[in-house]
Amino acid sequence: MSGRKGGIEELAMDLTAAGIPFEREYRFAGPRKWRADFYVRPDLLIEVEGGSWSGGRHVSGVGYRNDCEKYNAAVLLGWRVLRFTADMVRDGCLETIEDALQVAIPALETVRSGRRERTMSDRTAR
Repeated sequence: MSGRKGGIEELAMDLTAAGIPFEREYRFAGPRKWRADFYVRPDLLIEVEGGSWSGGRHVSGVGYRNDCEKYNAAVLLGWRVLRFTADMVRDGCLETIEDALQVAIPALETVRSGRRERTMSDRTAR
């Protein structure tokens, strides 16, 4: 499998092999329908970018703008975001993820039933 989907599957296998628990397709900014490819506790979102070499929708003007909006919202909500291309995953990005998990950054979060729940309205209530 190649491209973004292959990168996502490969990263899932790498995370599992490293013993790093994760959730896939994690909705991080309700009521928006934005999802991250991976969520790793306590505050890390991981995206595998598609089309970086093939001119996919994420590198079109509108696609790139929409991705910027999504990632900026994630940061403003207190998430840390790592972005990789599929070839970066193939080359080995696990060390970067492990390094990020070692960095202690206080998370602004509300925990409900062991899961983080955040909304854009939470941000404006601060």
